[in-house]
Amino acid sequence: MRVAYLGPEGTYSHEAAQQRYPDAVLVPLPDIPEAVGAVTEQLVDEALVPIENSTEGSVPITLDLLIGDGSPPIVGETVLSVRHQLIARPGTRLQDVEQVISIGQAVAQCRGWLRQRLPAAQVFPAVSTAAAVAACVHSNRLAAIGTEAAARLYGMEVVAADIQDFADNATRFVALGRSRPAPTGTDRTSIVYAFAADRPGALLASLRPFADRGINLTKIESRPTKAALGHYYFLIDCEGHELDSAVAAALDEVRALTVGLRVLGSYPRAARPVEQQ
Repeated sequence: MRVAYLGPEGTYSHEAAQQRYPDAVLVPLPDIPEAVGAVTEQLVDEALVPIENSTEGSVPITLDLLIGDGSPPIVGETVLSVRHQLIARPGTRLQDVEQVISIGQAVAQCRGWLRQRLPAAQVFPAVSTAAAVAACVHSNRLAAIGTEAAARLYGMEVVAADIQDFADNATRFVALGRSRPAPTGTDRTSIVYAFAADRPGALLASLRPFADRGINLTKIESRPTKAALGHYYFLIDCEGHELDSAVAAALDEVRALTVGLRVLGSYPRAARPVEQQ
């Protein structure tokens, strides 16, 4: 089995892929669109991409790709407990650090710690947490926010451990594939739809079919259609499988109230966050 993920090695996506697919051939790709496209083009069997973080919320590019026509369905999910490390060249002390480099999401999840412990440090963006760690070779004044695995991979050292602002920081990843899984009894269904016209109560009416059947909604958010200001897609996650009678009936009712309703996937829910290795 070949699985694409947001590379390179040593990223949080790499750790999540290793946990979910211990026996697969993992294929690192430079960005989320390429990872998703690799499934569509049948270059890999599945792709694992981040969709939301408990501290910083959703990953917009993943949502936009799922909304787009032709996106492969969600076939599973993995939740990774995310612990951020401040990493630098061996021998670097915290007081030596003048610049911090990482991806925006990682920096945002450590914003409070950085403000308290490194208030004067300049923060610079990186294309990935692994690339940030690799860049530390150039100076002991530079530190990266990344994984302990990346520190080992690039011969760096953890200067400060577990610097995330919230202890239960976790990222949810979705697996995209080509075969929709059968019901398991502990499933989640993700859908997207829009409205033909902006009218009072439209969103409420589209949610009522779930409430009437006792179906729990686990997530609701909007993304712009990009056609005009104020026009949105609505993305809903609910408990249950699209083939369950109650969920199927609710979807039929919502379909009649909306336009372009599409099931992004019905798949087994992750039982609990997995720990980083």
